[in-house]
Amino acid sequence: MTDSRYVKTALGVGLVLLFIVVIILSLVPPVSRDAMIHHLAVPKLYLKNGGMYELPHMPFSYYPMNLQLLYLIPLYFGNDIAPKFIHFSFALLTAWLIFKYLHYRSNKVLALFGALFFLSIPIILKLSITVYVDLGLIFFSTASLLLILMWVEKDFPLRFLVLSAVCCGLAMGTKYNGLVTFVILSLFVPFLYSRYVRGDIHLFFRAIGYGVAFALIALVVFSPWMIRNYLWTNNPIFPLYDYWFNSQQVANRNSIGIFSFRAWVYKEAWWEIMLLPVRIFFQGKDGNPQYFDGVLNPFLMLLPILAFWRKEFEPAGVHRDKNILLAFSVLFLLFAFFTVDFRIRYVSPIIPPLVILSVFGLQNGIELFSRIRNKTIYRVGYLFLLLVPSIALGLNALYILSQFKYVRPLSYIKGELSHEEYVSKFWPEYGALQFINRHLPKDALVLFVFLGKRGYYSDREYIIGNNLLKRVFVDSDDPREIYSKLVSRGITHLLICHPYFDKWIHNNLSGNKHRIVKEFFKEYVITLFYGKGFGVWQLNTALSSAIEERRQ
Repeated sequence: MTDSRYVKTALGVGLVLLFIVVIILSLVPPVSRDAMIHHLAVPKLYLKNGGMYELPHMPFSYYPMNLQLLYLIPLYFGNDIAPKFIHFSFALLTAWLIFKYLHYRSNKVLALFGALFFLSIPIILKLSITVYVDLGLIFFSTASLLLILMWVEKDFPLRFLVLSAVCCGLAMGTKYNGLVTFVILSLFVPFLYSRYVRGDIHLFFRAIGYGVAFALIALVVFSPWMIRNYLWTNNPIFPLYDYWFNSQQVANRNSIGIFSFRAWVYKEAWWEIMLLPVRIFFQGKDGNPQYFDGVLNPFLMLLPILAFWRKEFEPAGVHRDKNILLAFSVLFLLFAFFTVDFRIRYVSPIIPPLVILSVFGLQNGIELFSRIRNKTIYRVGYLFLLLVPSIALGLNALYILSQFKYVRPLSYIKGELSHEEYVSKFWPEYGALQFINRHLPKDALVLFVFLGKRGYYSDREYIIGNNLLKRVFVDSDDPREIYSKLVSRGITHLLICHPYFDKWIHNNLSGNKHRIVKEFFKEYVITLFYGKGFGVWQLNTALSSAIEERRQ
């Protein structure tokens, strides 16, 4: 069954179709939230500035940016769709790693299934058509892990350890979640050496030495981002754990813990919270933080159980690899569970190991039923083995179809929707941003208020200023003081999402403060644009000149 050329052909066709689907879904303007906030917005600002510079009002601009540096190239030429394909290329590279490993450990059919299963998993498909960085993290983490397996398999040659450490450093430089990979693999290295080496009188010291070497090489590769952040903020991994490096800082929201946070915000019972590591495989929903902001496939949890079914003649290397892959997945899942808001993207490096374990589980099932002599049971088992991968891939296919309804690429590709019309369907502030780009002077500095930090489509300099404007309004005693404080920061215009802004004023300002804010908007700013709840306001420059004359 597993050597059937028809199955190989079907899987190959599936891979080609999936590749075409990703291309079609990607041929639309970028509208994903984090691309608007960070992954495209920050590189665009760097290009405009002529180089990397500090953006204190954007904490996310301090994140490591290995992939964003690649995105700079197409952005320089005015292409913001090509970064999607750069991101997708890392999914293809990860699928290639899975295929090569499974081909080595099993056979070509199962290797092809593993590659197709991985690429079609909903969260991977979603990432493949968006300008994020998680697929880079997944690739480098998977490469580092599989190189560790090869290091053990080939009797610990130094080159595999060095390559693994380099990949681990690149994972950290792609996204901070790579730090979890770093911690786990740095512990794995001495443990695996001491576990599988015999007859070495210096076993303990060599094991520790290999672990230290792995950690140092990975940190050296990651060090440019640490040095940058240390020079800017005195914290090499800013904004993480800033209260460790800058004691005056207040711990962020995650300090209350995931248990308290989910119980408070989502009203979840303790048993629902404890089942989160299981629920992520069954309850994922795109765009919903309560349900992990992504979708997995339940077979990623079910099939690996079969992988550990006792086999009589399983090679020692396969059994060892399974244990390492499982340990990495469980530790990464638990680490993320106790440290961050629980989202599927934050634990995405466990997906390739689980795919490999799923294929091993499928292989175990094939071998188990191949030994059955009873024809009826054999036929039932054969049907079962056909249905399991078919259902697993079918669930992924249903998600892919749903993406066509959400992304709606054909209406844009066929020219039925313009660029502006397409983006406006996802982000209503696009009209206001287009007004800013067309009518504001090039030296304008715009304060974004309650815009969700989405600044990519602005061609003018901007500051993300919810907290700034809140402080100015709360701490000012008259409209002129509000005006002066904004002008002193170089701000020339305001872009405000009024439904959220008006609600904040109503809930947080007293009657007198409310009157002061109202007078400020009446006397000190000029309305330039209003549409879909978004207003563009200009600070009255004539008043600024008058105030300056009075001071003189």
